[in-house]
Order: sequence, then C-alpha cells, then structure tokens
Amino acid sequence: MILPIYIYGQPVLRKVAEDITPDYPDLQQLIADMWETLASSDGIGLAAPQIGKAIRLVVIDLDVLSEDLPEYKGFRRVFINPHIVELDDTQTDSSEEGCLSLPAIHEKVVRPTRIHVKWQDEQFQPHDEWVEGYLARVMQHEFDHLDGHVFIDRISPLRRQLIQGKLKALIQGRYRCGYKTKPVKR
Repeated sequence: MILPIYIYGQPVLRKVAEDITPDYPDLQQLIADMWETLASSDGIGLAAPQIGKAIRLVVIDLDVLSEDLPEYKGFRRVFINPHIVELDDTQTDSSEEGCLSLPAIHEKVVRPTRIHVKWQDEQFQPHDEWVEGYLARVMQHEFDHLDGHVFIDRISPLRRQLIQGKLKALIQGRYRCGYKTKPVKR
C-alpha cells in the first residue's frame, strides 16, 4: 500500500525515533509498504518518520541510480535500528540534497564522506561497518530523520533564511508534488 509522505512541519519529523524489536506489529507489511511508497514517489530513501512512525526503520534503493553509479546495481536495503557510531570528518563533500518531506527544496549540504554505522537487517542480524561515498551521504540524510532532523538543519543560517518563504508554504500546505502526502493540519 502506498502511504502518504509526511510534509515538513509535521511533529513526527522532529521526534527521536525508537528502536524496534522483531515482534514489532506487522513489520514485514510495513517494510513492503515503505518500498512501494518509495517507488511511487521516485525517491532513493525513506525513513519511517516520513510515513508518520517514530521508529528506527529506513529503506534505501540506490539501484535506481545504477545507470550513472554502476557500483549500486541491485542495491536495495532495509536498515532496522540504524545508528551512526562515528563520523570521519577528515574529508567532507558538499552536494545538493532534496527530501520527499520537503518537496521542491534543494540545498547544498556538507557531510563527511565516511561514516561508521551499526544496524540490523530484516532478519535482525547485526551489521557494523564503515561506509563511504554516496551511500554514506544517503545514510546520513535518512538516519538524520530518525534523530528528528531534516537536511535543512545542516545548511547555513543565511541559506535557511533565504528559503523561509518556501518552508512557510510547506507548513501552510501550499506545494505541489507528484506523490501522496500528509500536510500539516491547519
């Protein structure tokens, strides 16, 4: 089932998400719904808070970029209870980011190019690794959602001031996008 994407201003996007256990209700169906929602919105990552659930669950599909980034051919992964353990900020990169919860807003964000992450897969098997490059950026973006952050929290105060009108429009429900959304109630 395609779920609505919660839009900037929704309180759940500012909550710190909780870890889950294997007995989380209907987890496999929720994961399937998140994949379907992600595909219908043409995104590459989706965190549970973006569908209104304050739990540590993320799906990432980089296969959709494999024509330009062949190293991600077949990369579709579920991250349960992910946590960034360490950011290696010896090298950073500035790239433009967007977000399904902030339609039509794109800003350059500086992030470390290498991170140490821990998570569990769909079978709740633990993973612990260092991740680099584009995947590290995507993970940081998605995992930020689990800590109550959105990418615009990582831009300069001046840039943030310059997009205040767009942010206000999102909160007021004045936006257009090609996927199902849940705007802030007025």
